[in-house]
Amino acid sequence: MFTHNFSPILFDLGFFSLRWYSLAYIIGIIFGWWYGKKMIIQKFYPINTEINKKFDDLITYIIFAIIIGGRVGYVIFYNLEFYFYNPIDIIKIWEGGMSFHGALIGIIIVTYIFSIKKNLKTFFLLDVIACVAPVGIFFGRVANFINGELVGKVSNVPWSVIFPLVDMFPRHPSQIYEAVLEGLILFIILNTIIHKKKYIPGTCSYLFLILYGLFRIFSEIFREPDPQIGYFLGFLSLGMILSFFMIFFGLIIYHYIKKRDEIR
Repeated sequence: MFTHNFSPILFDLGFFSLRWYSLAYIIGIIFGWWYGKKMIIQKFYPINTEINKKFDDLITYIIFAIIIGGRVGYVIFYNLEFYFYNPIDIIKIWEGGMSFHGALIGIIIVTYIFSIKKNLKTFFLLDVIACVAPVGIFFGRVANFINGELVGKVSNVPWSVIFPLVDMFPRHPSQIYEAVLEGLILFIILNTIIHKKKYIPGTCSYLFLILYGLFRIFSEIFREPDPQIGYFLGFLSLGMILSFFMIFFGLIIYHYIKKRDEIR
């Protein structure tokens, strides 16, 4: 059993402070940028430097998509009533409140628009993003653990953690479960598949939706539901429901790609 005593702030200079959660975003974006370009050169376009320049531009769009989509998603999915009566608080991102599913929707929309504008294949870009995203998810979930947020349910497992700012009950470190499943394992699976010789474009896109959805649903079993929402039907958290939608759309993309290849 472990007692959580981490500070959410990495360092504080008085006039400037850096939080672990901010660092997680920074690392995820920088790694995604670097690894995505490396993948494009090695796997897809080894001699086309113009593609890499376009990918550089896409990263800027994605940063805004993550921030805006993540915030809007949190407002709509998780706390609409509060923000309806306190609209000015919507812009207070520094106080916390981001939705992964909202950020995902934002990224997909922006990537689709960007691909049309730059005359690139949408699934090519989404496949690359799908393969690098788990790294950002991993560090994000670790940051959740350090912040002592999104805590797990009360448990007596040997690796349980006490979060003193919540209560003194030992709990599942559900943030770490998610970091391993949604981050590390998902990264290994997708990056193994995309480097296969006979890779079918779009495969990592639908696998990301399906596998993340499954891993998130499993992890939510050990995680406390959002207090302002609770459970639907007594056992379904909002995270589970949104992840079911991810799996559903992942299956739709799978059937679309399968039919597309059959026509060819």
